[in-house]
Amino acid sequence: MNTTALYSIFLDHPVVSTDTRNLPAGCMFFALKGANFDANTFAEQALANGAAYVVVDNPKYRLNDRCLLVNDVLKALQDLANYHRRQFDIPVIAIGGSNGKTTTKELVSSVLSAHYPCHFTKGNFNNHIGVPLTLLAMPKGTEVAIIEMGTNQPGDITELCRIAQPTHGLLTNIGKEHLEGFGSLAGVKKAEGELFDYLAKNHGCAFVNLSEKYLDAMSKKVPMRVGYYQIAALQPEPGTIEVQMLEEMPRVRVAFLSDDGPRIEITTQLFGSHNFQNVMTAIALGVYFKVPAGKIRESLEAYTPRNNRSQMLQLRGATVLLDAYNANPSSMRPALQSLMGMPAKRHMAILGDMLELGADSDKEHQDLLKYAAKLKVDQIVLVGKEFAKTSYTKYQALHFPDNQAAKTWLDAQDIQDTAILVKGSRGIRLEVVVG
Repeated sequence: MNTTALYSIFLDHPVVSTDTRNLPAGCMFFALKGANFDANTFAEQALANGAAYVVVDNPKYRLNDRCLLVNDVLKALQDLANYHRRQFDIPVIAIGGSNGKTTTKELVSSVLSAHYPCHFTKGNFNNHIGVPLTLLAMPKGTEVAIIEMGTNQPGDITELCRIAQPTHGLLTNIGKEHLEGFGSLAGVKKAEGELFDYLAKNHGCAFVNLSEKYLDAMSKKVPMRVGYYQIAALQPEPGTIEVQMLEEMPRVRVAFLSDDGPRIEITTQLFGSHNFQNVMTAIALGVYFKVPAGKIRESLEAYTPRNNRSQMLQLRGATVLLDAYNANPSSMRPALQSLMGMPAKRHMAILGDMLELGADSDKEHQDLLKYAAKLKVDQIVLVGKEFAKTSYTKYQALHFPDNQAAKTWLDAQDIQDTAILVKGSRGIRLEVVVG
């Protein structure tokens, strides 16, 4: 079955699922293959459980007319998503980068949704399956789409751009991420830079945080660029978007000049200099897309972080900075700086392994431990196999093999008047320690 025929069925059954545990009545189920499963084998079960149609690529499982046979289910899903995206003549904004993608996407979506009917990536559906599912969920009447794009190997962003066809795009930053797949920082720049390559070839517009290293040079190839940057004092200059940081701890406070001149101050519910960059990006896009300044302020002040990202919690008299969704060397350092900026009698860092660093893992974990010690963190607590290889005893740091052991230790501590950073890669699940 070709894409046009598939799309005509999709129009009558516009809910798509790739998970047999989540089959809304009347949906289309795409039977994807994975390393350890073949969802073709679930075709009959999916139909019995409420799917109107099942898309399969193994003729053996074409049980009846409700089983739609294609050459490759994943490609069919991606091509269908691209076909649907091409029905919309709207700004489609791609957000990539090493750190802060999801928070930036949430903030940008919050600002633009205050003024336009927006559709945006839910959660972190930012890969070769998540992006198509996001696009296929885009309803009629959408005026702006915000699509998060993740990558862990060369070519990922190029493929996601082929599917989503962004008209606008930005990279949050460039840092040491997924070195197992990219090999080096140069590899990261090349892979993330695929977004700028696409925008350059397709007459798109790049938003460029000029306060971030590498992005100005990387985006030069894009003819249409909108720059924004952090400034010490606001000076109205036509054609530039400037944002002033008033405070980064315990909450990010910023100021910017609205189009008609008044100074706008915003107090967010986020912490740290890294989140200032995310907030600044959201302001820049709000200004560019002519969202009224009052709506920009209201949406950013109302945004509440969740899902273990940049959350500030109270625990037995301690303030916890919970940022345990992800971690790499480039995001760990600003998080430690934020910890030390917290007003507290003691500062504790509970750090989990940074995964997918490949051959650089030992060195990066050791370097991070030395950095935490240099900041004079009162108590360093390390969790996981990678940190076990460091010389942690030299720095009076504690080490635990897993999150449960760290939780047992923390539960027994007096943490009154302590600021605690909890940060590690998703696989370590450090939120358990303060749960």
